[in-house]
Amino acid sequence: MPQRARKIGGTTLHSINDISRHQRLKDNNAEVVELLDMLVELRGDSLELTRYLRATHEICEQHNDVATASLIENWIDETERRTCFLSEIIG
Repeated sequence: MPQRARKIGGTTLHSINDISRHQRLKDNNAEVVELLDMLVELRGDSLELTRYLRATHEICEQHNDVATASLIENWIDETERRTCFLSEIIG
């Protein structure tokens, strides 16, 4: 992905500090997490990730970046499948 960003004139993440500044999904640093709570949190993160991916896909379309949009479509599909699977497990 860094090559795609540079190819269209963007910048890439360049350090752990930079990554943490851009992080959107929050870490759970609890010592112990109950299984059901973990699955609910993971489903929520997957839903949120889908929203971020869709927003990014729109930006790619605005800039005619078909190659990146295609990659993101696959990630959206995988994330939606994961969310559906988690939803069925949680009930």
